[in-house]
Amino acid sequence: MSVTLGNIEIGSPIALAPMAGVTNAPFRRLCREYALEGLKTAGVKETDGLVGSQVAGSPDADSKAAGASNAGSPVVGSSDKLQAPAGLFVCEMITARALVEGNQNTRNLLKPDPLEPVRSVQLHGVDPQTMRRAAKILASEGIADHIDMNFGCPVPKVTRKGGGSALPWKTSRFFELVSAAVKGASESGREVPVSVKIRIGIDKHHTTMFDSLQAAQEAGASAITLHARTATQYYSGTAHWEKISELVQAAKIPVWGNGDIFESEDALAMLKQTGCAGVQVGRGCQGRPWLFHDLAAAVHGVSDKKLMPTLGEVVAVINRHAQLLTEWIGDEDHALRDMRKHVGWYLRGFPVGGELRGQLTRVCTLDELAELLSTLPLEAPFPEAGTGKRGRAGHERKTHLPENWLVSREVDEYANRVLAHAELDTTLDEGGY
Repeated sequence: MSVTLGNIEIGSPIALAPMAGVTNAPFRRLCREYALEGLKTAGVKETDGLVGSQVAGSPDADSKAAGASNAGSPVVGSSDKLQAPAGLFVCEMITARALVEGNQNTRNLLKPDPLEPVRSVQLHGVDPQTMRRAAKILASEGIADHIDMNFGCPVPKVTRKGGGSALPWKTSRFFELVSAAVKGASESGREVPVSVKIRIGIDKHHTTMFDSLQAAQEAGASAITLHARTATQYYSGTAHWEKISELVQAAKIPVWGNGDIFESEDALAMLKQTGCAGVQVGRGCQGRPWLFHDLAAAVHGVSDKKLMPTLGEVVAVINRHAQLLTEWIGDEDHALRDMRKHVGWYLRGFPVGGELRGQLTRVCTLDELAELLSTLPLEAPFPEAGTGKRGRAGHERKTHLPENWLVSREVDEYANRVLAHAELDTTLDEGGY
């Protein structure tokens, strides 16, 4: 079941999709820990098929990781393969320009979990030179063992400046950006694979996925992930898995699928129906990191032992998540403000009154959070409403694009000015910790 990504051996074909304000180091740790438990459920040892002796989670790995700095601490063997037995867990998106300028918010977003065996970072940018410099920084400083390039974001503040899912329409610029990231990573002297994440296109009349695949392959990308929606679809409706199948058939590099993975059955169905190398999970794990237990177990043959935690068990996860976040951020008030959205997701479907839910949205300390949660009916079983689709689906909407963006596939003088202006904007990372 393993998948190769450059010099990385991914032991389970699952990945945590980067999500702004969500996939920071504490949340990634929770998801990864549950995935490791899923391997145990399936009877898979972390060391099965791995090269080298240091495995994340072992006493030796933990002791070495405790003193780790920004440098990477991957599992390395005689073949120089890095090992990610439980899957790939990607950091939230950071912008190339902000990283190159030494933006502290960006550096804070990149603060690692020292126990991660493979560090994966998603990078956004619109200027090839800056992208090259940013990729070299990530690779040279050991911040990233894998770089994923964001060309799938449909958010207006990104697309109206020509970035995210708008950018693949400009074919030559897309190629230049991927080439620059691959070159920058290689200049570090380390082998750091670069992948790209795309959508089907702007809308059904302006598709880009095949052109993007060809450009990514020519530029040296190691893999490509398709969120099987157009930018116009946003997160609404149903993902078009048949498009993943079409891309798989056309590709010379591994194709990962993304879109509508809410249960382990969905992951197995996508793998079977599309032939994709692996599945990437986003909204489905919001407030439910234990989904990765079910995913890891299922892809290794055990799909009938899903976790259905009681409210008391969920409360324990919430308290631990908040503690990890506080330690990572270093500011309890800031951490608890960030936790509020997670608490709402965790408690979905459970018998929690409106007044208490309101109080939980205003907590400022770990003690206050724990006290409020202790008043819940902890014996309550996991609700049916807690399964299935999660996150804001929204509705189909017109994609915000720069003026006349769709007139040409090339970067004309006006488009060049738009991208030059977008290149100077580092505000996307202002939500950093």
